[in-house]
Amino acid sequence: MVTMSDVAQVAGVSQTTVSHVVNKTRRIAPETERAVAAAIEATGYLNDGIAKSLRTGKTHSIGLAISAMSNPYFGEVVHSIEKHVTDLGYSLLLADTHDDPDRELRAVRDLLAHRPDGIILAPSADPQEALRQISRRKIPTILIDRVPEHLDPSQPVDAIGVENTEPTAELVRHLAERGHRRIAMVSGRPGLRTTVERVNGYLLGLRQAGLGVDETLIRDGHSEAEPARQAIKALMALESPPTALITGNNQMTIGAMAALRDLGLQVPDDIALVAFDDFPWADLFHPRLTVMAQPIEELGTLAAEMLFQRLREPDLKPREVRLSPRLIVRDSGGTGI
Repeated sequence: MVTMSDVAQVAGVSQTTVSHVVNKTRRIAPETERAVAAAIEATGYLNDGIAKSLRTGKTHSIGLAISAMSNPYFGEVVHSIEKHVTDLGYSLLLADTHDDPDRELRAVRDLLAHRPDGIILAPSADPQEALRQISRRKIPTILIDRVPEHLDPSQPVDAIGVENTEPTAELVRHLAERGHRRIAMVSGRPGLRTTVERVNGYLLGLRQAGLGVDETLIRDGHSEAEPARQAIKALMALESPPTALITGNNQMTIGAMAALRDLGLQVPDDIALVAFDDFPWADLFHPRLTVMAQPIEELGTLAAEMLFQRLREPDLKPREVRLSPRLIVRDSGGTGI
């Protein structure tokens, strides 16, 4: 097996210098660092992270449990977190929860088996067992996107998400100002904090616009494209269908657009459509989509920063941070009816 001593001999430096280069524990002259890097490449040396973790109690890894594969929004969050984590010399361990409590629990257990120094979790509708598993290990944790109603002051858990209630109300007001009185809401997966807050925002917006609540105009899209597609078709089959739609996330927006296409309805001529979540390609659609854009890069970066701050200061009180999304008015809300 190739050792650090072998690398030092090939590079013509001391074993201590090799250790400083590998573990980034001291600044080394650039030419010496290049020589060590070349020697590592030539010898095939692998740093023994397991042995190091046994000595220090640290693995220099961060666990991320999130529904990354099924939601492009979370994919962008992962990219932002990964960049910050790796810039600080840590590895990112990714586990997909599929927004399901059972799979979330398995994902968290898999991460814990790798002994990460911290965990970032986008909690499901029922994350309590997963959080209990983390709590037993007393691992610093950040909850991202879905902020719980109450944080346990006895646990090293922080939370970061976006404001949902007032921004959703703003989407309702945007449509009401254009003359819409039958405004429907396609909501996300039941039980998720984001779903609850966005539905509350929809109801708030109706009150602010002086509109009554019609329960038939609130449909569950389950945060996914196909359920949202079916929800839109049910809404449009009503005796008095809506003239405007609000979708609660980007996946449901895709389902809504598919349903309207199936029904031969044009946006915004036949019906207005606005969405919570922006897309990288939302400005390329015809019509261009009006959206409530979340600060995705900032969300991921701040989640990582908060976690590393807690790693440095484990006795911090639990913190909750909310970021403000931004209304981007394009064409899909129409100009008025």
